[in-house]
Amino acid sequence: MSSFICNVRPQSPPQDVLLVCRGHTLRVTPRRKDPRIRSPGSSLGQVLQKLGKADETKDEQFEQCVQNFNKQLTEGTRLQKDLRTYLASVKAMHEASKKLNECLQEVYEPDWPGRDEANKIAENNDLLWLDYHQKLVDQALLTMDTYLGQFPDIKSRIAKRGRKLVDYDSARHHYESLQTAKKKDEAKIAKAEEELIKAQKVFEEMNVDLQEELPSLWNSRVGFYVNTFQSIAGLEENFHKEMSKLNQNLNDVLVSLEKQHGSNTFTVKAQPSDNAPAKGNKSPSPPPDGSPAATPEIRVNHEPEPSAAAGAALPKSPSQPAEASEVAGGTPPAAGAQEPGETAASEAASSSLPAVVVETFSATVNGTVEGGGGAGRLDLPPGFMFKVQAQHDYVATDTDELQLKAGDVVLVIPFQNPEEQDEGWLMGVKESDWNQHKELEKCRGVFPENFTERVQ
Repeated sequence: MSSFICNVRPQSPPQDVLLVCRGHTLRVTPRRKDPRIRSPGSSLGQVLQKLGKADETKDEQFEQCVQNFNKQLTEGTRLQKDLRTYLASVKAMHEASKKLNECLQEVYEPDWPGRDEANKIAENNDLLWLDYHQKLVDQALLTMDTYLGQFPDIKSRIAKRGRKLVDYDSARHHYESLQTAKKKDEAKIAKAEEELIKAQKVFEEMNVDLQEELPSLWNSRVGFYVNTFQSIAGLEENFHKEMSKLNQNLNDVLVSLEKQHGSNTFTVKAQPSDNAPAKGNKSPSPPPDGSPAATPEIRVNHEPEPSAAAGAALPKSPSQPAEASEVAGGTPPAAGAQEPGETAASEAASSSLPAVVVETFSATVNGTVEGGGGAGRLDLPPGFMFKVQAQHDYVATDTDELQLKAGDVVLVIPFQNPEEQDEGWLMGVKESDWNQHKELEKCRGVFPENFTERVQ
C-alpha cells in the first residue's frame, strides 16, 4: 500500500514521483498550481479533483504498448480489407474464365474431334477456381477474422483502464489533500484511505493483465503475417500449377483439331454486296472500270486484313458520305439537291459502322451532340467526375461500401479526404439512388474499381 501513496509537500516545487506497482513503474507528474484555482473548494478545483487532474499518473511503458496496439489494429484492418478485395477479384476472374469456356463449348462443333475432352477441361477449370477461392477463404480470410476478433475486447479494456486510472488519481489526490490539511479529520482520512485502496486494487488488476497481454499480442503479429502470406502464396502456386496442366491439355486438344483439318487457314470468297458503292469513302480512289473487286480473305489464325484499319475510319464531316456517292457514281450532284443514290449510299455506310459510331455520326449530322451542353449536368451530384457500370455483382462487406448488381450505373465523385482513398477503390453513388433521394450523404459509398467499366 505504501508503495502507491506519495506525500507531496506544498512547499516543494512540482517534480515527478515514481511509484512501483508489482514490478511496473508509474510516473506521477504533479501539475503546477493553476492561478484560476483560488481555493480547494472552487468549482475548477473540484472538477480537477473529481477527474483526477490535479496530478497525472503516467506509465510510459504502457503508453508505448497502446501505440503498438493501435498500429497493429490499423495494419490488420487494412490487410483484411485488401484480402477481401483480392478474393472479390478472384471470384470475378472465375466468372470471366467460366464465360470464356462456355463460349468455347458453344463454338466447338459436335463433329469436331476432342469435343468431350474440351468439355471435361472446362468443368475441371471451373472446379479449380471454386477450390482456390474456398481455400483462400478458409486459410486466409477466416484466420484474419479470428486474429482481428480479439482487438475489440482489448480496446474496451484499455479504455476502462484509463477510466479506473482517473478514479485512482482522484482518490489519491483526495487522500493527500486530507493529510496535508492544517486541521486533520482522522475519520475522513481513514475513509479516504479505504477508497484509495479500493481504487488502487481495481486499477492494479486491469493494469497488470494488460501489461502482460499487450506485448504478447504485439509479438504475435510476426507469426500471423508469415502464416497468412505463406498460405496465400502456397495456394496461388498450386492453383497456377494445376491450371497450367489444364491449359496444356486444352492446347493438345486444339492441336489435334488443327491437324485433323490439315490447315488452320481457310479462304472464303466474299459475295458481291449492294453496299459496295457506299464503301468508296474507305479508300483513296475507286478501282478502274471493269476491274474485278479485290476478294478479302477470312483467316482462322486471325491475321489482320490490310484494309481493316481503313475500313474502320470514321467520316470527318457530314459531307464525306456525299463525296463517297460522288466517287461511286462518277457525277457530282447539284448543290442543294439530294439524289436517291446519295441517300442509299449514306444509309449503307452507316449500316456498316458499329452502333455506337452510327449514333454519334447521326447526332453530329443533325447538329446535336449529346452531353455538349451544361444543362444535362445540373441533375448530377456535386463533384461528379464520370459514370461507371457494374460488370459483376458485388456484395458490400462494410457499412461504407456500395452493394452492386451487374448493370448498375454509378456516378463517381471524389473522396472528401483524398488520403482515405485506397488503391483500386472509388467513391460514388448509384444513379438510381441519386435520382430517387438526391441525398449524397446517405447514398454514397466506396466500391472496387475492377468490378466496373467506365461508360462516360
